[in-house]
Amino acid sequence: MVNGDGAHEHTEESDSKQDGNGEADGGEESNEQEVIVIQDTGFTVKIQAPGTEPFDLQVSPQEMVQEIHQVLMDREDTCHRTCFSLQLDGNVLDNFAELKSIEGLQEGSLLKVVEEPYTVREARIHVRHIRDLLKSLDPSDAYNGVDCNSLSFLSIFTDGDLGDSGKRKKKGNELEQIDCTPPEHILPGSKERPLVPLQPQNKDWKPMQCLKVLTMSGWNPPPGNRKMHGDLMYLYIVTVEERHVSITASTRGFYLNQSTTYTFNPKPANPSFLSHSLVELLSQISPAFKKNFTALQKKRVQRHPFERIATPFQVYSWTAPQVDHAMDCVRAEDAYTSRLGYEEHIPGQTRDWNEELQTTRELPRKNLPERLLRERAIFKVHSDFAAAATRGAMAVIDGNVMAINPGEETRMQMFIWNNIFFSLGFDVRDHYRELGGDAAAHAAPTNDLNGVRAYGAVDVEGLYTLGTVVVDYRGYRVTAQSIIPGILEREQEQSVIYGSIDFGKTVVSHNKYLELLDKTSRPLKVQRHNVLNEKNETVELCSSVECKGIIGNDGRHYILDLLRTFPPDLNFLPVEGEELPPESQRQGFPRQHRHRLACLRQELIEAFVEHRYLLFMKMAALQLMQQKANKETKTDVPAITENANTPTESNADTPQTHTTSSDSSNAPTTEVSSDNPKSREVVLNACKAVGSISNTSFDIRFNPDIFSPGVRFPDDSTDDVQKQKQLLKDAAAFLVSCQIPSLVKDCLDHSALPMDGATLTEALHQRGINVRYLGTVLEFLDKTPAKAQLEHFYRIGISELITRCAKHIFKTYLQGVELSALSAAVSHFLNCFLSSFPDAVAHLPPDELVSRRKSRKRRNRVPGSGDNTAWASLTPSELWKNIVSEAQSYYHFAIECESVDQVVEKYGLQKSTLLREISIKTGIQILIKEYNFDSRHKPAFTEEDILNIFPVVKHVNPKASDAFHFFQSGQAKVQQGFLKEGCELINEALNLFNNVYGAMHVEICACLRLLARLNYIMGDHAEALSNQQKAVLMSERVLGIEHPNTIQEYMHLALYCFANGQLSTALKLLYRARYLMLLVCGEDHPEMALLDSNIGLVLHGVMEYDLSLRFLENALTINTKYHGARSLKVALSHHLVARVYESKAEFRSALQHEKEGYTIYKNQMGEAHEKTKESSEYLKYLTQQAVALQRTMNEIYKNGSNASIMPLKFTAPSMASVLEQLNIINGIIFIPLSLLPHIIIIIDLFSAFLLTHTQSVYNGSIIHSLSHSHSDGGKLRL
Repeated sequence: MVNGDGAHEHTEESDSKQDGNGEADGGEESNEQEVIVIQDTGFTVKIQAPGTEPFDLQVSPQEMVQEIHQVLMDREDTCHRTCFSLQLDGNVLDNFAELKSIEGLQEGSLLKVVEEPYTVREARIHVRHIRDLLKSLDPSDAYNGVDCNSLSFLSIFTDGDLGDSGKRKKKGNELEQIDCTPPEHILPGSKERPLVPLQPQNKDWKPMQCLKVLTMSGWNPPPGNRKMHGDLMYLYIVTVEERHVSITASTRGFYLNQSTTYTFNPKPANPSFLSHSLVELLSQISPAFKKNFTALQKKRVQRHPFERIATPFQVYSWTAPQVDHAMDCVRAEDAYTSRLGYEEHIPGQTRDWNEELQTTRELPRKNLPERLLRERAIFKVHSDFAAAATRGAMAVIDGNVMAINPGEETRMQMFIWNNIFFSLGFDVRDHYRELGGDAAAHAAPTNDLNGVRAYGAVDVEGLYTLGTVVVDYRGYRVTAQSIIPGILEREQEQSVIYGSIDFGKTVVSHNKYLELLDKTSRPLKVQRHNVLNEKNETVELCSSVECKGIIGNDGRHYILDLLRTFPPDLNFLPVEGEELPPESQRQGFPRQHRHRLACLRQELIEAFVEHRYLLFMKMAALQLMQQKANKETKTDVPAITENANTPTESNADTPQTHTTSSDSSNAPTTEVSSDNPKSREVVLNACKAVGSISNTSFDIRFNPDIFSPGVRFPDDSTDDVQKQKQLLKDAAAFLVSCQIPSLVKDCLDHSALPMDGATLTEALHQRGINVRYLGTVLEFLDKTPAKAQLEHFYRIGISELITRCAKHIFKTYLQGVELSALSAAVSHFLNCFLSSFPDAVAHLPPDELVSRRKSRKRRNRVPGSGDNTAWASLTPSELWKNIVSEAQSYYHFAIECESVDQVVEKYGLQKSTLLREISIKTGIQILIKEYNFDSRHKPAFTEEDILNIFPVVKHVNPKASDAFHFFQSGQAKVQQGFLKEGCELINEALNLFNNVYGAMHVEICACLRLLARLNYIMGDHAEALSNQQKAVLMSERVLGIEHPNTIQEYMHLALYCFANGQLSTALKLLYRARYLMLLVCGEDHPEMALLDSNIGLVLHGVMEYDLSLRFLENALTINTKYHGARSLKVALSHHLVARVYESKAEFRSALQHEKEGYTIYKNQMGEAHEKTKESSEYLKYLTQQAVALQRTMNEIYKNGSNASIMPLKFTAPSMASVLEQLNIINGIIFIPLSLLPHIIIIIDLFSAFLLTHTQSVYNGSIIHSLSHSHSDGGKLRL
């Protein structure tokens, strides 16, 4: 069997997995038909609400009645209602019914909104909803990182929504009113990197005050006699006019009562203003409320929905302005209850997370609608669980949760909160003593999470994993897990029926587990193997020994402790008496690591198997050809047959695509025709050579227990174990000798373009390289001959290495800080790390409140207490000594610097970049202001500058598999030149993504970007603009306002704005992109050349020639540096510069540049190429112009003022010609539609970027193969 399958078969993967039909065509067609079933046509209903005109609403048959409720609660004229029912002909509609199931509901039906009596729950929901409406423009939730709010600034640069403003603006004479000069810090060559422009001030956020105070009254809850009058609760309100009122929420609505702050009188006031909605009541008693609330709602509904929708996972901002802390009853109440979201909506209050997580997995998945429902449920529960786990982990570290073993010392405590189990990342009871103690206990949770992710992706029916979230907060690592039913009542020894609880000393096995795990063994490349237990009996396993199987009280088969799902990394695991291959030894491996849990990544395993597969095919083919040559008879050629598709086919359209994917059911098998002994021998030889575990087919799997201390193998498997050891050594060597060089090659040809630490890590992970190899990668770069062209990569690598070392030190540093000194400690650490001030002294917080004796006694209770002042003794020189030694011991990389200024000097780093990286990695939020890092007289940070510490959260990202297959088929169609079909498929993918993820998600972002690109190429500029605007907003919200992806999205949007004639907006967007890029990675980056070419061209278009030249010449310099002086990119840069000089009538300079370009074209493409001819024509034209100009000048000199002057042609460039150049540099060529099917094209300019992006999201190797299939994705452009 061939292990896994290729990218080209991936489209059927889900179908075969779920329907068992492996045929490609059947799979895809059935898929498309199913989709059509879902897309039932919508219809329109009329809605009549009290006090408003009836209005039309477009609905779809799959919607629930509840979704109409949501729409009404969001609409401007009905948003103040929450407690109502919808009635059709006097019948109340069930909230959870689908519209198609309601009798008599059809096109044009009239639905009445009927006010219903309140209950306590409904009254609370109403108050909460009114509070949300009052806060709807307030960004403080986004700054504080709560309720899945996050920041977005696009609307500031586009002056609101692009769609409308595009129609409003006068297209033609827009030129006159543009001020094109960017702020000084954005110009090429500027050295200052201000922080404040990162968050421009949004004038909409100036709060319109509707009320001074809205809070629960101290008279709550109503006493018994008032309950019987229908009182539900009391509110206390202070209006803008300073009127203090007390309000009763009753079953009939809200009215004024006669209570004051100190006397309780619940009788209705006169007049009582009884109203069904709180807004109606307040509008009657406060004119300011009425006016401002209306204005606020107008503004709220004008905002783009994507600025308001919650994201699926919380995004934290590392900078924030000083926000006033306002009184907020709902927030106060939430802080002290364990509620999460609208928990009262769920009967039984706290959620049984384990039950929810497992039940969603058990949903049926036979056809597309079922799969969509299932994936949507899984995704929703996961994002809720991640939010709950994060909140719980913070509560645990902040000391708000009681331990279940309070008698033990702090680091050994465990906690349960909201049905989630929390443990700290310390080595409790010497469990990991053999493996590296605390370092191993810190690494185990992330390894375990990777295991959970891998088993979750294989998705075997009947095998269950725990919900797992790993949270790093305030220097502690907390693992949050869902609880197996019944596990807390039993001892672990009794419950484990598979695996080992003591790293292999005692081992048990179980047939059902072997059967379930066997289904995962092919996709995860795990070999079934035997080990010995304590009685020297053979026990069969199909996973590592640590993997434990427990049957819960619910009868489900759970596996946990998946920390060794993937085999060990021998480069970081020195073993007595074992030699590594020479490729590893030359690089100085094996190296001692902090712990013995270093594993190879799943991406590496898959790349290695793919590599071996190609080797296997080559060897077999070679031997067959030799046999054929020897024999010259055609009898037994068809010896190797592939039952899924032949290797030649699979590799014809996309070179190197035979990627293994995480699916087993339709892996192509290389079978042997048994009647032919010769061909059997061929396969046997090839199998032996590549280390296959079978002799008759290609099948590589790893035994994860090799080299585990404490695991013993039976004597009869000695050969097998030797083979496995060799495989592991080969895989370790493969990482060093193939994957690292291939990463460097991809960076050289710009198909990988990391911009910051996160995108660098992604590029490493995508190729299966762990971050612990960062030092090795940097050394490899250092020895590369083309080192100068990799300077950007080297710089990002160094800054990543330094900030990671600082993060390791910061982790232990924070553990010794008590809560009251947190901001002082963090600012002191940042001063030591970044400030040039040589003797940063910590400001101990004044002991205004704490008496020392008292704090001593309570030392042990909260994890974050420790010795209060040890942290204060850290000095800059000591911290940098520690960073240097950490770099040496962890990354085996020598940084020869003793201070931040030496590092900045030696490696060309920016302090703003280091600050951003360390803040994001550790969760620090700092005040947004200009910091003076370089002052030698005072430290850069004070404790007032540290606003918050956020958790850094790792969790599983469940996938929308069907949507992804449509997305991929769409991409493939586009690459074959079928734009229209591609466009349809991608639109379909977008629908399915929305169906599973809701409106906000990184993958939807990629989808929108590609759609916008296709719209643009097919000439629909307005649609391109609309889709790209959504992509930018989504990228800001889901990835962060200065994430490299967001920067790219801004550039795309600028191009489409320019094409739509919105020049000033295009410039603003490009300037924003340039500012963000300077902050994130500085000016010296290949991507900056593209950005500057764009800016230069737009400026040329608006006749700002001098400014344009500054940007274009900078682009020329950067292109020359990173692409080499003879590259075609440089030729194009020369041409762009020449055009601007021509517009300025400086023909000599223009000629000089165009000649350079011409020479490059001639040398690279030959005389006859059209580019060379074009350039030669342009040279002739320039020469004529220059001669004409010279003649005119001579005429003037000779004849003075009465010279007869030939009029010279000075033309401002036409918009069309500028747009044409913009399209060329952004990699877009328009092709007459008649030619389309015959031209194979590769679109996305950032195809490589897009792929890396989706890759990180899709932890499979599908994309990996796609990016191979045009590994020059950066160059081969449409």
